[in-house]
Amino acid sequence: MDRLASLYLIILPLVIGAALIEGLVLSKKRAERYDWKSSACSLADLGGRRLLALIPYTFAAPWLDWVWEHRLFTQSLDEVGAVLLLFVGLEFFYYWYHRTSHTVRWFWASHSVHHSPNQLNLAAAYRLGWFGKFTGTSLFFTPLVLLGFTPVTVLTALFLNLLYQFWLHADWVPKLGWLEYVLNTPSSHRVHHARNPAYLDANFGGVLIVFDRLFGTYVAERKDLPCDFGLVSPVVSSRNPLAINVGPWIGLAKDLASARSLREAWMYLFGPPGWRPDGKGLTAAELRRANATVA
Repeated sequence: MDRLASLYLIILPLVIGAALIEGLVLSKKRAERYDWKSSACSLADLGGRRLLALIPYTFAAPWLDWVWEHRLFTQSLDEVGAVLLLFVGLEFFYYWYHRTSHTVRWFWASHSVHHSPNQLNLAAAYRLGWFGKFTGTSLFFTPLVLLGFTPVTVLTALFLNLLYQFWLHADWVPKLGWLEYVLNTPSSHRVHHARNPAYLDANFGGVLIVFDRLFGTYVAERKDLPCDFGLVSPVVSSRNPLAINVGPWIGLAKDLASARSLREAWMYLFGPPGWRPDGKGLTAAELRRANATVA
């Protein structure tokens, strides 16, 4: 873990510096005002996450250590096959983690923070929320530990995967030709961050886009449909780190308190975001159906 922390501290200033340079350039070249307050909110979110990292508690760490003690194999990164297994395996499990984070409200309450900016830029890349470590998201990667990769190796690989995704938040990068068929690109990620009904719940890959194509969640960016960034139901202020982090959990708690049955409570917790008992909510499926009817 010390090695991962050291890597994080080396990369962090470079990431923040790149986001700052992008903001300075875009603020001079674009007619649309660069949202510096939103950028500051992303930085505050990052700072809060680092403070919470000091809390020696997570749902995942004890479980990952237990799984490591009961692993089926022991992998060596000196072998090409093991490295490929780690890369492809991480991509596969990241895809399902990310897809679940959009389709299950318990996980969306934390992940929605990342989608709260109304501008897509490099600063939005490190707006990841404060409470992910408490929701059990790392459990999605348990099979890699069971297959013989140490928890530190898996978490380091996940960190590098997220680091790759940093540049995907540059909305000025055009489509990249044939690479769009294999890699997750800025164009694919613009679709992922868009709240247009036609773009919802798409492009969940990390480095690769192949699992989206395989499982039917790939949506290409269209010239006739510019991406509109932000949440379907915007928070009071996308520039307030407290509101974007705590607000979704307060909303979840209120809905649970209003539940009239165990089924309703379950659906509020683990159903799709926007679910309502009367079927008149704002789930992605309902929004797409309404948009298709209007179109």
